[in-house]
Amino acid sequence: MTAVATNHTTARSQGMFSRTEAWLDDKGKGAWIAAMVLGFIFFWPVGLALLFYMIWSKRMFSTSCTHRQKRHRGHAMTHLRPTGNSAFDTYKADTLRRLEDEQEKFEEFLERLREAKDKSEFDQFMEERAAAARAETAQS
Repeated sequence: MTAVATNHTTARSQGMFSRTEAWLDDKGKGAWIAAMVLGFIFFWPVGLALLFYMIWSKRMFSTSCTHRQKRHRGHAMTHLRPTGNSAFDTYKADTLRRLEDEQEKFEEFLERLREAKDKSEFDQFMEERAAAARAETAQS
């Protein structure tokens, strides 16, 4: 059997509710909420059942469906894995190193820029304070 045939057979062996749950998980929390609202509109016990199921399974209060979270965790470190093409891996490593160096230099530039801005603001404050003190002594 091929992988496609195996997946198709597995999908058939699942019940209708399991397939629907997997489909809604794949679409995200919005699909669950839409299904619940439609359930309330067409037949209120279905909407109520979906609401209770979403609360009971903690789908209502989670940041995302678990299926979607697992899928995104797998892509987090893909840029670190070698591709098998040594020329491309070398190019990728050099490019990443160059980008990291540029980012470091840019962050240093931003830090110097912040320090210069802070110094100019402090100098302006000191000048205004000295001018106020001179004006106060001139009035006395």
